Amino acid sequence: MLILRELAFGSRRFSELKSDLPGISANVLTQRLTEMEERGLVVRKRLPPPASVQVYEATPWALEAAPVIGKLGRWAARSPLHDPTLRLSHAAIMMSLETMIDPARAGDLKGRIGFRFGNVSYSGTLRGGEFHAVREPTEDNDVVLTTSPEALAAVIYGGAPLDSIGIEGDIALAKRFVTIFPLPERAESASNASY
Repeated sequence: MLILRELAFGSRRFSELKSDLPGISANVLTQRLTEMEERGLVVRKRLPPPASVQVYEATPWALEAAPVIGKLGRWAARSPLHDPTLRLSHAAIMMSLETMIDPARAGDLKGRIGFRFGNVSYSGTLRGGEFHAVREPTEDNDVVLTTSPEALAAVIYGGAPLDSIGIEGDIALAKRFVTIFPLPERAESASNASY
């Protein structure tokens, strides 16, 4: 599921996947990608020159699981042991935003929000209480946030100050945007539950 999460927003190189899935060995990642390819979940492609590199891409059938993976992430955020300060990939934070948006808090807020995470960028559309992100350049966005996935999570989920990340464009939109993604209430731990 974590590999599919990382492929939910477009193709990735093996080295990118390995970097964004801490703790997985190259052998295990190779094995998982091979199995996923055999099962029709992933295709391997070679990018045309000048890149000429091999990438992995989720099939349309595999992408049907992305909303389920997002919902599992929301469920996991309820864990009594959930730590929103842990390392996140850019795909993980984008999927989190798509899943954690609160339509009531979003109300009639709309706009295009761009994100720059190093050399990777996303554009997200906020409309009708929903947020949808696409990995693409940040041109024509109302506001662009330049940061790391962890720093963005710290602002949105941890209450870090908005000025701890780079902001270009509509500051008022950015201020409202970061308030519409509440973490779900934590589940009781087994030691606190009554049976």
